[in-house]
Amino acid sequence: MSEWRGQEFEIRLGPPGHGGFCVGRHEGRVVFVRHGLPGELVRALVTEDRGGSFCRADAVEIIEASPDRVPATCPVSGPGGAGCCDFSFATPAAQRALKATVVAEQLRRLAGVEREVTVEPIGDPEETGGWRTRIRLVVDGDGHAGVHRYRSTAVLPDLRCPQPVAGALDGVADRRWTPGADLVVAVDGDGVRHLVELAAVPDTAQAGGRPDTPRGAGRGRGHRPAGRRGPAADERGAVRDRAAARKSATNAPREEWVLAGSGRAVEYVAGRRWELAATGFWQAHRGAAQRYSDLVAEWSGLTPGGSGWDLYSGVGVFAARLAEQTGQTGAVAAVESARSAVADGTAALRDLPWLDLSADRVERWVRKATGTPDVVVLDPPRAGAGKEVVAAVTDADPRRIVHIGCDPAAFARDLGLYLDAGYHLADLRAFDAFPATHHVECVALLDR
Repeated sequence: MSEWRGQEFEIRLGPPGHGGFCVGRHEGRVVFVRHGLPGELVRALVTEDRGGSFCRADAVEIIEASPDRVPATCPVSGPGGAGCCDFSFATPAAQRALKATVVAEQLRRLAGVEREVTVEPIGDPEETGGWRTRIRLVVDGDGHAGVHRYRSTAVLPDLRCPQPVAGALDGVADRRWTPGADLVVAVDGDGVRHLVELAAVPDTAQAGGRPDTPRGAGRGRGHRPAGRRGPAADERGAVRDRAAARKSATNAPREEWVLAGSGRAVEYVAGRRWELAATGFWQAHRGAAQRYSDLVAEWSGLTPGGSGWDLYSGVGVFAARLAEQTGQTGAVAAVESARSAVADGTAALRDLPWLDLSADRVERWVRKATGTPDVVVLDPPRAGAGKEVVAAVTDADPRRIVHIGCDPAAFARDLGLYLDAGYHLADLRAFDAFPATHHVECVALLDR
């Protein structure tokens, strides 16, 4: 089969797929097409083809438009652009419907759950921009701040994406930064903007590579006979190694310089005040932390004297609500691998001595944990909690589990593990915490 990269053809788009595209078929192959909507007839340009049963493409011309199509609100994320706003050309209601379809499909395929899903807005249901309070930018070789192009390490020095809250990026495009550095911008609960520059990552990951190498290159597999690598496989392996090396270097501790604000962000949830590093984790949507905290408190079922675990607890937002419900006759354990977050949480929650915040890897902590908590709350990273953690949680036999996930596939896989262990899906909510993007936050309540 010849490579299709660079080819154009007309294609009728089908349902949305997980990742911000719609699925179509052309000459017997599946085509994942970005920048289109279900039912549209588009002219697609193939942007990536690794052989096999599918390829990727951009809709570069809309021949028959969906009634849900509107002028794009993001000028950065069109064909050939950034990966920030996958669906900025759809009405907000249509965006939520697309996400609901994807969540329902992942639940059906990966968890065996047939369920109608509704994606709820956080705040204004017509909101498409001005919601993001945490932004991470990259700096190109000329010192311009920008974002990565979609599935690429190349930097697009264009900061016109509408996601950030007002004023977050004021002046950032007007000055030169350290080439290769990252910039973290956080607008906190007091409206203070903090701007932190992170030292450049050593360029070892790019040695011998091309700056426009697509992210994830090498994950596809052709039909070469087993045991024969060949030039294409060698190149894919080299790209994979460089990507892994760069990811490791990016996540390693780096020098920081605070250039605006104090570098200590103040945040509020349920009447409590936290102070944490501006580079630390906090929910990106300005209303998300409060919304999730309220739902956790509603679903926990805790009463005075009860007990709970908060895994992947960050600074303890959910743990604080649980501890307030149990009172001083109860016990709540919170576990987070980032020691700085545990320190910030401990400082903020000194009035809850029956709440124990531990700095540990969740995988290690749950293996040695004892007792049977009344409820376990988990908010794992995008990859999900996984078999080991879910098995340990279900072995502890809590009465209730509240599981939060920002990736529908990982969320559904974890949900399937709970169901296999004998738990029942009692309720499920999904939130549009990332308007105009394909991302969605899901929360499940499980019980025996």
